Amino acid sequence: MSRPPLLIESPHNAQFKLWESALDGRGLKKHGKFLLAGLKTVPEALRHHPGRFERLLFTDPAQIAGWSIPPGVEPVQLAPALFRTLDVSGTGFPLLVGDVPRLPALDLSRPPQGLELLCALGDPSNLGALLRSAAAFGASRIVLLEGAAHPFHPKCLRAASNAQFTLTLLRGPRWAEVNAAAGPLYALDGGGADLTGFDWPADMRLILGEEGQGVPDDCPATRLSVPTTGNVESLNATVAVSVALFARFAAVGR
Repeated sequence: MSRPPLLIESPHNAQFKLWESALDGRGLKKHGKFLLAGLKTVPEALRHHPGRFERLLFTDPAQIAGWSIPPGVEPVQLAPALFRTLDVSGTGFPLLVGDVPRLPALDLSRPPQGLELLCALGDPSNLGALLRSAAAFGASRIVLLEGAAHPFHPKCLRAASNAQFTLTLLRGPRWAEVNAAAGPLYALDGGGADLTGFDWPADMRLILGEEGQGVPDDCPATRLSVPTTGNVESLNATVAVSVALFARFAAVGR
């Protein structure tokens, strides 16, 4: 670095308090900052998506010696106790601070474009795993229904492995409005048709309900199911939709 980095040592520092607010969904929505952690995800994100970030946080300048830091990213040294507060994953590795992007609202009365995944998962780790599968198997757009976890929650970011930066994320409505959405609409259900023989359309909406509750019975979606041995009662919702996304990808590609 050509000049000493900014040093923050007080827990009352306004910048630190702003970053600390990114540790929960409420603070994310209010202040619009997120923290990215991970030994692999931080360097990859800094290399492939530098415009997403504004600060690089660390405790010892030796941690970032030799790093190629983009001009728009400011290095900031934190006192060890402050860094540990933000490093909820316990990586001990530098963190990135970014701006939460605006998530446009989607008008569901319009026909789908490609594979649109309508998601109500409230657990950020489950949502992150879903986003990772969606990026891997070519979902065009992720529509986050009311009540879904925040896609830039630390747990979601950790599980998604940078998938957020390659997907189109949109805000969706409440369930009542999903019922009036333009189709074709599909949902995963244990009593639905076997998806292994399904003729996947190019443009469609696949609905994933809340953990444990699934898609409401009154939702006018064609039900599909993942065939299993029957040795377990059901699959985790994220696992089931990942299987469905792979089946579609194998059949029709992106």
